[in-house]
Formats: sequence, C-alpha cells, structure tokens
Amino acid sequence: MLDLASETPPEWAARAVGSIDDVLLDHAHCERKAAGAAVRMLFRYPEQRFLQEPLSRLAREELVHFERVLGELDRRGVRFARQKPSAYGGRLHALVRASEPGRLCDLLLISALIEARSCERFRLLADALADDPLGALYRDLVASEARHHRAYAKLAESAAGGAAEEVAARLRELASAEAEIVGAPSRAVRLHSS
Repeated sequence: MLDLASETPPEWAARAVGSIDDVLLDHAHCERKAAGAAVRMLFRYPEQRFLQEPLSRLAREELVHFERVLGELDRRGVRFARQKPSAYGGRLHALVRASEPGRLCDLLLISALIEARSCERFRLLADALADDPLGALYRDLVASEARHHRAYAKLAESAAGGAAEEVAARLRELASAEAEIVGAPSRAVRLHSS
C-alpha cells in the first residue's frame, strides 16, 4: 500500500507520454534530488544511528537510478540541463514541523509520500509505454520506489519512538495535503504535477 490520499487521473499518463522528453529530464532531476535529500538527512542527523545505513543505501540507489535516466536521455538525444522544477517538493516541505522530533518524522514521511507518488506514476508510465524501451525502465523502477516508500515510513516510525498510531495519523494528514498539491493545475508536465 502506498499511503496516497488520491490516485493520479489516467489522462496524466497521456500528457506525460506526449511530453516524454521533458518528463524524462524531470525524472533525472528527481532522482538526483532524492539522493541529495537522503544525504542531507545523514549529515543533519548523525546522532540518529538508525538512519545511517538505510539512508546511505537509499542515496546510492537513487544515484544509480539517476545514471540510468541520464543514459536514457543520451539514447534519446536529450541534453541534461537545468529545468524549472514543479512546486510540488517545495510545497510539501513547507508542511514540515519546526521542532524535533516532529521535524525529522515529517521529513521522512514527506520522502515516503514522494516515493509513493513516483511509484504510482512510474507504473502508469510503464503501462503507457509498454512497447517502448522506456516502459521497461519504468517497470524496473516501480519495485524500488515502493521499497523506498516503505523504508522511509518505517524510519519515521523509529524517529517517533515507535509511536505507530501517531505516525500513521500524521502520514494521513500529509497525504491529504500531498493530494491537493499534486492535483493543483500545472502547465508543465512533470512527474509530480497534475
């Protein structure tokens, strides 16, 4: 279960396939940012021993995904370049509580939700691109995104001292906000746009 409060409308996949080079470029940036987020938490919370190996493994896996997507960009003749990001990540991170341990718990839950939304959208792209080599890439990534979602959610529970009900309630609250954010109208097609 991905803990999302909304499902992506089927028309998103059609829009994404119609702008697949832009989506692929955004995807590369998302993988890079996901690795960076994991590393930032490693540095910000060195005293949280339970985070160290899981986040290190996540960061390395995200960088491998980044390299795979860069390879697809090269194969398609698309130059890796700066791209204006969607407001999705920034709006989610604005929901993070200011004080600890709520701050760490929220950072982990937001990462869990981002991974969940990516998983859902990768599945849609895999289906929509079934006859394209990109479909295979997205099929391969679905399982790892689901695993990352579960890992971040489990780490959030550890950060909250095992308070599973409290973490589940906060996850539902953040998932509701995420559904509103991802559903907001957007001109540009991105992995995390409407």
